[in-house]
Amino acid sequence: MKTVLNWSSGKDAALAYNMLLKQTQYQVTHLLTTISSEQDRIVMHGVRERLLDVQAERMGLPVKKIMLPASPDDAIYKRLMLDSLSTLKDEGVVASAFGDIFLEDLKNYREEQLATIGMQAVFPLWKKDTRSLIATLEDEGIEAMTVCVNENYLGKEFLGRKIDRRFLNDLPDDVDPCGENGEFHTFVYNASYFNAPIPIVQKEGVYKKYPSPDGDNKWDTGFYFLDIDVAG
Repeated sequence: MKTVLNWSSGKDAALAYNMLLKQTQYQVTHLLTTISSEQDRIVMHGVRERLLDVQAERMGLPVKKIMLPASPDDAIYKRLMLDSLSTLKDEGVVASAFGDIFLEDLKNYREEQLATIGMQAVFPLWKKDTRSLIATLEDEGIEAMTVCVNENYLGKEFLGRKIDRRFLNDLPDDVDPCGENGEFHTFVYNASYFNAPIPIVQKEGVYKKYPSPDGDNKWDTGFYFLDIDVAG
C-alpha cells in the first residue's frame, strides 16, 4: 500500500516511519511537509527548509512541500493540502500516515478530509503510551533535539535538549512526555534509517508570541525557538 508520511521533521513522525517500516502492508513513498513560504521554514517547528531537504536525502525519499502563505486561513490550508494529496493519489499513493498519538479531534479531522478524496488515514502511534514511546525512540536509535518550547510549560533552558529517558526525568508533571499538547517540538538529526547523521550547529534562539485564536490577549502564548542549521 503506497503511503505518504506527513513529516514534521520531529520525533513523532520519525517514530511513525520506524513503525511503518516494520509493517509490510505499507510502503512509504513520499514525505509531505508544510512550509512557510514567507520564512522558508517548517510550519510550527520553525526549522529551516534546507534541514528538511537533508533529512529527506538521508532517508532516500522525495519530499512534497506544501508552501503556505503567511497566516493562511483554514480554507486555504485545506485546498493546498487536498490538492497535493490528490496529485499523490494520481501517482498511486492510497494512504496518508500521521504521527498523532491521542488528539481525537485532530484524528477525526484528518480522516474526514482524506475521505473526501478516497484516501486512507494511518496512525501508527495512536493511543500508545507516550512515556514508552520515548523509551522506544532511544532504543531504536532515533536521535532528536528540542527546537521549540511553549513558555506556558517549559523554560528556554529546555531548548537543544536531546530527547531520551533523562529528558523525561526533568519534565514537569503537567508536560506530556511526547509534547502531544504542543508543549515542545523537536528535530530528528539521526536514525537507523538515515544513511548518515546530520551534523547540527546551534544558532541564536528566538522568542515569538502568538495571539490566541479568540483574540483575548490575556491568553497569548509565547514560544522559544532554537535556530539550527547544518554544520560545515
